Amino acid sequence: MLEIFQNFEQAAARFAPLVLIVPGLAAIAVGLFVWLGGLGFRRLLVALVGAISGAICGFCVISRNIVAATVTASVAALAVIIFERLLITVLLAALVAVLALAVLLEPYVKTAEPANPPNRGEIANQDSTWTIRQSIEILKGYAVDFSNQVKQACAQMPVHRWAIIAVLAVIFLVAGFWLWRFASAFCYAALGTLLIFAGMILLLSYKGSEPISKIANRSAFYATVFITMIAFGTVEQLLLCRRAERESRRRKQATGVKQESEQTTRSWRTT
Repeated sequence: MLEIFQNFEQAAARFAPLVLIVPGLAAIAVGLFVWLGGLGFRRLLVALVGAISGAICGFCVISRNIVAATVTASVAALAVIIFERLLITVLLAALVAVLALAVLLEPYVKTAEPANPPNRGEIANQDSTWTIRQSIEILKGYAVDFSNQVKQACAQMPVHRWAIIAVLAVIFLVAGFWLWRFASAFCYAALGTLLIFAGMILLLSYKGSEPISKIANRSAFYATVFITMIAFGTVEQLLLCRRAERESRRRKQATGVKQESEQTTRSWRTT
């Protein structure tokens, strides 16, 4: 799998700039927002995720028109807002399962043979910078390589490792219901960190800085950075968002007391 990423890293300098720069900047911007403020804007984020997912399903699966996409986006956004706690808990369990799979799958990924998508070699032999269409086709080829190698590695992984992943997912699923606030903060911090890392990798790969090779050579260091960012984002959201909620409650209480006093004054004057 590392070979696939390193090949992508070497080819990234010849990609069309928009293919890497725009997604990279978008991932970093969204990642920073989710990493530091996801808990405070959880309803907005959950509604956006539900609306986008519903619109994609409505457009691609049900019917290719704007009406179907709009209807499914509205229904999905409303559904995820109603079942917000369940969605966040399931998302946390899935995120933990994916991270555990990435760690436990590593020994078997090395022995899996990568696939070679058709026509990618012909495009790679060109000397000029690739167009947007060629860049997207090559990205699809790398995605196919990655998917095939992960499937082969999953087939080789023994049952007891799958049991470990299942146990971790169940533990965090149960913990998410009991410690929902902490689970939400942790989930948003982890997602934000993943987006920031992905965005930085895309931008640095386009610049030819070889970020994937550097991460592979210093995996322990970057793993520590990754865990530290998740911990900082979790604690920061728990502290600041709780303070913001307390201030909003005080404002509401002060507004309610003020309205009651005004009503009492008016009723006293009328009598």
